[in-house]
Amino acid sequence: MARPMIDARGVHKRFAAVEVLRGVSLAVDQGEVVAVIGPSGSGKSTFLRCLNHLETISRGSIDIEGETLVATTADGVCRYAPDADIRRICRRMGMVFQHFNLFPHLTVLQNVIEAPITVKGLRRDEIVPRAEELLRKVGLLDRQASHPSRLSGGQKQRVAIARALAMEPDIMLFDEPTSALDPELTGEVLRTIRELAEEHMTMLVVTHEMAFAREVASRVVFMDGGEILEARPARELFAAPEHPRTRAFLENML
Repeated sequence: MARPMIDARGVHKRFAAVEVLRGVSLAVDQGEVVAVIGPSGSGKSTFLRCLNHLETISRGSIDIEGETLVATTADGVCRYAPDADIRRICRRMGMVFQHFNLFPHLTVLQNVIEAPITVKGLRRDEIVPRAEELLRKVGLLDRQASHPSRLSGGQKQRVAIARALAMEPDIMLFDEPTSALDPELTGEVLRTIRELAEEHMTMLVVTHEMAFAREVASRVVFMDGGEILEARPARELFAAPEHPRTRAFLENML
């Protein structure tokens, strides 16, 4: 059996006295698109940030493509991989944030090529053709010389997706990629993510877009109170949610 691309087991995360994640376990297989839904404050974004070491966990284990990012010893101590291994493992994941996080002083093209040059050590002439190909993919090749201030929110988010893809990740993580957008701009970003799904990119998407989760995700995970309460194929979960909390959430959202 092929190893999962992401294998999180019993992940706990505590901020001071508040336990934000309470034993979250989730495996994501290659080419799978998993949507994570749930109310605000349920731990969805924190879980995503733990996967790529933007937050450290309090207990549990995370393996990425069969390599251990963090594990917990028998005496309850979290042990992370050495720093060099953490950087290498986390480079396999691209992250797209809610608020774009583009460099305002760089052009669109410069935003896309910055990480491959500084992190991977590629030459500019090596990465520019790939960057232009990605900007064409997200429909923004004609805006490559623009600065982020000249772009709409939907365009900024599509640049952010191209920037993440420029690092050639095996996994894409999306943290509520449309929640900062006006409704009319949401569709263009979701179209881009849908195209990645059609190309069998492994993706974990935290989203409030229920129609997108139902149509595009192969599996939907419902979180509440720092726990996964239900995880099922998308069509099954939306057609007949089993957990009462999932049913109540979807009744309010749909």
